[in-house]
Amino acid sequence: MWLIELFRAVEQALGKREIIAEDLGYMSETVRQLVRDSGFPGMKVLEFAFDSRDTGSASDYLPHNYPVNSVAYTGTHDDETLVSWYQTVTDAERAMVRDYLYDYATPEEQLYKSMIALILRSAAAACIVPMQDWLGLDNSARINKPSTVGQNWRWRLKKTQLSKKLQKEICQLTTRYGRMNWA
Repeated sequence: MWLIELFRAVEQALGKREIIAEDLGYMSETVRQLVRDSGFPGMKVLEFAFDSRDTGSASDYLPHNYPVNSVAYTGTHDDETLVSWYQTVTDAERAMVRDYLYDYATPEEQLYKSMIALILRSAAAACIVPMQDWLGLDNSARINKPSTVGQNWRWRLKKTQLSKKLQKEICQLTTRYGRMNWA
């Protein structure tokens, strides 16, 4: 209970702020209750829904189960890019992705776009898609590999990568699924 009191004291001192609860990893009922009591949106990472290496509660990460009070991610700064992640999961896990998408026709090298559209269609109040995923890049563009030093946080978006075509695609998808931030 002391943690909720701390959150309330911070809110009283700083005013209402947009805070996301990083509720990833092992989730006990106590942690779930703390997130509910705080009112902060939790994180939902699409990759976790299909990857046995990441979670024991995969159904929490399936987009049809995302609560409105959550933030959906294709992956975070600590995860592989969507393209590399899909290449490194097992054949069975790739089949689960295809089955869930009900998409057996999209070429594998374009499937990341279907996965991006999937989280944009979710009920989550907000969606975060790293630029590396919008660009369809592999792990050479990965931001961070946890528990390593030296090569992290070096990737930078080049002007030429954000082409007019990609800008139009992002605009169309975010508008189609009501994700356009006009603020």
